[in-house]
Amino acid sequence: MTWLISLQRDIIGVRFAVNVFIGTTITWYVLTHIADDENPIWAIASMVAASDPQVTEAVRMFKSRLINVLLGCAVGLIFVVIGGTSEWKLPFALAVTVLLSSYWVQIKTMWRQAPITAAIVIAAGLTHDSKLSGIEFGVHKVVEVIFGCLVGLLVSLLMSKVWPVAEPENRP
Repeated sequence: MTWLISLQRDIIGVRFAVNVFIGTTITWYVLTHIADDENPIWAIASMVAASDPQVTEAVRMFKSRLINVLLGCAVGLIFVVIGGTSEWKLPFALAVTVLLSSYWVQIKTMWRQAPITAAIVIAAGLTHDSKLSGIEFGVHKVVEVIFGCLVGLLVSLLMSKVWPVAEPENRP
């Protein structure tokens, strides 16, 4: 019986690898060849985080990540727009984002995504010549993250139709 569980886990790992291969190929091609993005690493990381051989888990990860990305983006934009270019803006904004994600949104899955997204937006605002170009770059990266999440979810949904995998009792 343990060999059956082990085989099932191995198949899930192979299936996840196939999901990631397909999702990476789609994400890389679309962003580098169609959207002319030089480095879509945030989209690829997001695609991996939102992918799962089990559709229910992929949907849960997608929703959790999307909500926290939007929260982080909103807080990041607010902090970019208000105030100057103080180096204290980033740690203060990230702390506020963590508090909002922890106590207001209360979706523990992917809750680290909110401050990560806020950091992307704020760092872009601090490192560019103008607030507007910083906001534009930050929002571009957030859209890239959302695109990656969407690709991860769609690949998981399509693969579940092509290659269904049973839910194991105790998933590692």
